[in-house]
Amino acid sequence: MSEQEPLRAVQADRVQLLEDEVGQSPSRRNRAWRRFRRNRLAVFSSVFLIIMILSVFPLAPVLAPIHPHRIDLEEVGKPPGAGHLLGTDLTGRDLWSRLVYGGRASMAVGLVAVVIYMSIGITVGSVSGFYGGAIDAVLMRVTDAIQSFPTTIFLLVVVALIGPGLINGMLAIGGVGWAGVARLVRSQILSIRERDYVMAARGLGVPERRIIVRHVLPNILAPITVAASFGVAGAIMSEAGLSFLGLGVQVPTPSWGNMLNEAQSIQIIEAYPWLWVPPGLAVSLCVLAINFIGDGLRDALDPQMSLD
Repeated sequence: MSEQEPLRAVQADRVQLLEDEVGQSPSRRNRAWRRFRRNRLAVFSSVFLIIMILSVFPLAPVLAPIHPHRIDLEEVGKPPGAGHLLGTDLTGRDLWSRLVYGGRASMAVGLVAVVIYMSIGITVGSVSGFYGGAIDAVLMRVTDAIQSFPTTIFLLVVVALIGPGLINGMLAIGGVGWAGVARLVRSQILSIRERDYVMAARGLGVPERRIIVRHVLPNILAPITVAASFGVAGAIMSEAGLSFLGLGVQVPTPSWGNMLNEAQSIQIIEAYPWLWVPPGLAVSLCVLAINFIGDGLRDALDPQMSLD
């Protein structure tokens, strides 16, 4: 065994201890969990969101046995009642089934779009913040250019170029929303890259890619997690807006947004409230629950919060 191996082992232990001090120890994770549990609104929202996810994915065939595409011309525009819990739309399709199955599209767009733009944002922000110099300057100028466009207008332009649809909606929302995440990650890494445990890892000769993945990113999980939770809510709202304008999920595939598309005239809004109230409530409650969860995560993961 070489003379340097014991020294390297001691240095590795020091890196691990320093990481534990900044929030990677089990005790800190346990404290964060206790803080989150004390936020009753966040816990209730989590339970509500889990029930909603189970309802629109694995339990949808049980809860909504009528196929969402099935047209019954004898039941056009029927109000809620026996046989149709939420009534039917103007083509005779069951609105309860469309609401349940529409949640699949809306939530899937929200989740996949956030995965896409969080991946892009974390990658760009990590490389920019850790390496600095010319790389940082180029990446941040690209980020500035993305952020200089109004998000809604930029999203509409992208969708108009690549075409509407479920997959294209995911790609468009994911491709537009990463700039804010990149700046958040960069600012966090700028403060972390000079800390002792990162310097110790560099001194050990750890490859820079491993330093980013193993020693830097785990210590910015808190702001990333909070940003992702709020991002899901924003992506669901963006999908609803695109589908309302006819640029998102296309009929006959249901989504909460294209269900709202039918309420574009004052006559329908007044005469057929069951066409737009249920999907509107679904979007509002889902986004509200996710925002409450994000608030709970932000408070729980804040290292400056004290535990009573």
